Order: sequence, then structure tokens, then C-alpha cells
Amino acid sequence: MSKSKLEYIWLDGYVPTANMRSKTKIETDFSGKLEDCPLWAFDGSSTQQAEGGSSDCLLKPVAIFPDPARKNGYLVMAEVLNADGTAHESNSRATIDDENDDFWFGFEQEYFIMDTHTQLPLGFPVGGYPGPQGLYYCSVGGRNTHGRELVDRHADLCIEAGLNFEGINQEVACGQWEFQIFAKGAKNAGDQIWVARYLLDRLTEDYGYYIEYHPKPIKGDWNGSGMHANFSNGTLRTCGSKEVYEKICEAFRPVTDEHIAVYGEFNDQRLTGLHETQSIHEFSYGVSDRGASIRIPILTVERGWKGWLEDRRPASNADPYKVAARIIQTVKSADVEALV
Repeated sequence: MSKSKLEYIWLDGYVPTANMRSKTKIETDFSGKLEDCPLWAFDGSSTQQAEGGSSDCLLKPVAIFPDPARKNGYLVMAEVLNADGTAHESNSRATIDDENDDFWFGFEQEYFIMDTHTQLPLGFPVGGYPGPQGLYYCSVGGRNTHGRELVDRHADLCIEAGLNFEGINQEVACGQWEFQIFAKGAKNAGDQIWVARYLLDRLTEDYGYYIEYHPKPIKGDWNGSGMHANFSNGTLRTCGSKEVYEKICEAFRPVTDEHIAVYGEFNDQRLTGLHETQSIHEFSYGVSDRGASIRIPILTVERGWKGWLEDRRPASNADPYKVAARIIQTVKSADVEALV
């Protein structure tokens, strides 16, 4: 008789920025399969998801990964349901309209590693600043590189967990890093980002660090943090048409406010038109333009307009489920049938 530890992970009801919550369920002779993960419950009155008089919320398992840091452990991503089995209003995953997994997403998750004692990014001296931006991006060596051990351990954990982890690099600001996740299917991509974030946050407990997802934690001449969303569907991957790409990009223009509304709290502090961003008050797109709202990658053009687009506006603290749901809605609204 074997015992397995199933770590159920879900998003709470705090707005506008949800937090991850998790708790462990011990199962006997567990198969390791998603279909054998039981429905579970939690106290929603402690997570802004229910009132005390009727506090039970349900956890519906939607994805499972081996937990490389725990013996006989599994990471179970779960959706939150009401007691009657309907999707809870905080359940952003349930809003994604991509049942056939036609949409593929590659998220670039930026973040700062913070020291719990100084409350500053790694590399920042107390009462002052490190050297200016310029030498931190993709750097090597102890003068400009801070936190590599944590970042490498996180990469190993994600790969061992079976996430489609595609890379890491130090970012432009001191103490700032990025990892990339790609998945076919919007819900799958969101699941994997949240599990990767969970593994990163849990790992910081070993170091006296914490992860800062605020899009502009250090004011002044420092880059903010985003969660760039690279996306495609069957049309973008195969159309071979500049006109189709421009039509889809233009579909984003009239719904700029709707996108910004779900692209992360405090994003106005990051989207200033500086530091590789477009202003939050403007919308633009362009080939290989990292100062645009949407970048058309040069590889897409070189492959004969067959590829993907990158929405550079989502903030590092954005919910990937909400980002994907909104992008899918906008892409589907573009009338491109006559151009394909």
C-alpha cells in the first residue's frame, strides 16, 4: 500500500490580482492519472470566494504533473467550482473559448527575485542602487548576475515536472529574470504557467527570497516586467498572407481597453512608451518592433507570413487564463475568411 501526496493548486478570489493557494491531499495507491484525482473542497470564506455561512467551494482537477521536489508527490492544477458544480466567478480558466486547442501560446514570464531581509531585488545595495542598466541582460559573472542558482534549480524542477519549459535568461534590470513556457491549447498553456510560478514561489522558501510579479517594482530608469504572449491559431500558422495578419492586428485596436483591463494590475506604471513598451494609451503593431503593442516577429515574415504574433502588453502579474481568453476572443472577431 503506497501513499501519494497530491498538491491541489488553485487561484483565490482576490481582485484584480489573484493569488495561488494550495493544500495537500494524501491518496492511497494513486495511479498518477488526472481522471483518478478526486474532487475536493476548501473554505472559500478564507480566500474571498464565499461567505462564512455557506463557505464550501469545490476543486476540480484539470491538469496533473509529477512533483520533483516531494517523494510520491504530484502537482494538481484545479479549477474552482461553486457547490452546485458550476464555474465560480473567479474561475478564469472556464472563460477560455478554445475547446479544440487550435490556439497555441508561448508566454515569456518576467519577474524580480527579491531579498526578504532588504525588500530589494538581488544586487541592489541597501540605501542605494547598483550600476545602471546595460550589462545585466544575459550577463555572466558575479558583478552583474544575481540569483542564477535559484533560476537553474527552478528550470530543473519545471523540466522534471514535465512542463514544456523552453528557456531562461537574465533580463535587462538588475535581479530580473525570465522563463518561457509553450503549449498547444490555451488552457494547457495557462496551467503550465501557473504550475511553473508555483514551483518558483515554493523554491524561494529555501533561500530567503520571494518573487515580485509587480510590473514596475523599481521606479525610474529600470525596465518593468511583462508576460509577453506569443500566440497563433491555424489561420496565423498557415495563411501566408500579410493582409490577414494586418486584419487580425487591426481587430485589437478598438478593444484596447478590454485587453488592458485583464492584462495586469499597475500595468500603467510599465506601459509608458519607454523601456521597450508602447504607451498604455496607444495601440500599434509592427514587424520586429519591441516598442509596439503587438510585434510581428521577423521569422513570421521570413516564413512567408506563416507563424505567430506577440502581444507585448500583458504584465508579469497578469492571469494567463484571462490573457488567453481575451486574445482568442479578439482574433476570432477578425473577419478574414475572404482573405484566406
